[in-house]
Amino acid sequence: MHRFLALALILVASSLVTASSDVSAAEVVHFQCKEWKAKHIHDEKKADTIAATLKKLGCEVKKEQHNGHMDVKYRCPKERTLPVKTHAEAVKWEKWFKEFGFKVYHTH
Repeated sequence: MHRFLALALILVASSLVTASSDVSAAEVVHFQCKEWKAKHIHDEKKADTIAATLKKLGCEVKKEQHNGHMDVKYRCPKERTLPVKTHAEAVKWEKWFKEFGFKVYHTH
């Protein structure tokens, strides 16, 4: 789980850099999370990284600390898009968003 999370966060950072440049995307990931969701995370550094990633993706994010862990609460009421270079990358992002409770699909 930790390895997947680390890989996902690395992919987030690299894709966000790509998305902000003028590179043509082969595919586009569409994502939305209308209702507030929360992840309970015991590692503060991971919580900070996840919160920062979600913010970079354009989501609303709140962090709360209690009972020995952090709650990262998030939502993205309007559909947003993330351009990616390959189909494999689009599939990885879809999996990541689904694990966080997002409605997600990608287009070619």
